[in-house]
Amino acid sequence: MHIHVLDQYRHADSPVHRLDPRVKLVSALFFILACALTPDGAWPAFVALALLWLAVTLMADVSLTLLLRRGLIALPFMLAAVTVLFTIAGAPLLTIPLPFSDHTLVITDNGVIRFFTIMLKSWLSVLMALLLSATTTFPDILRALRGIGVPNVLVGVIGFMYRYMFVLGDEVLRLMRAREARMAWGPPGQKHGGTVIWRARIVGGMVGSLFVRSLDRSDRVYNAMVSRGYTGEIVWPDKPALHFPDIAWAGGFAVVLITIELWARLL
Repeated sequence: MHIHVLDQYRHADSPVHRLDPRVKLVSALFFILACALTPDGAWPAFVALALLWLAVTLMADVSLTLLLRRGLIALPFMLAAVTVLFTIAGAPLLTIPLPFSDHTLVITDNGVIRFFTIMLKSWLSVLMALLLSATTTFPDILRALRGIGVPNVLVGVIGFMYRYMFVLGDEVLRLMRAREARMAWGPPGQKHGGTVIWRARIVGGMVGSLFVRSLDRSDRVYNAMVSRGYTGEIVWPDKPALHFPDIAWAGGFAVVLITIELWARLL
């Protein structure tokens, strides 16, 4: 499992890339917060937020197609909100009879507004997070988290999780190859296996083996780190001060977001 599966950083010499990681992280968090606080049905405000994201993306010299395609990862989570179509009170738009039942599902106008609002909020938030990861390396994101006061223990857990996720991915691939090597094959193109219970027992054994191997590897890694002076705290020796372009960007971005939110409440 290669690190580029998750690390989506795109190197460039753009104004966004040159910003301090703390400024980019706080700006992304404020953008996501603004999306969450935007009232239902404030479509012009959502258009303004999308245009703001588009402007920052163009400044960052990152492929729009790449970000939009990866933004589709939020689609399954957005579809989880489909129940609001039937549970929010409002004027009925469509009545769907349930088969083999006397009950019906009624889609309301307020439900449709809430559903599309949730979809826009989720999609824009994911796009901004993707833009952050495309313009900021993961170590810089960790430094930014420490710079804005996130506890050191939490930052350390996030860093180790990210680092060893790829190690566990390689371990899973090895287990899968071992299973394939031990499978019984019948005629060409046809596999033979046991019942569902048998397959579940095999998968359970693989999960247990992965858990035991992970525990053993974590002990070895921890002992190796302690022998090299690790005390449980990740120290960031270089913490540069914010420069005028960073402060100007943060202030301007905050003013734009506040203006959009005030406008959304006056619509």
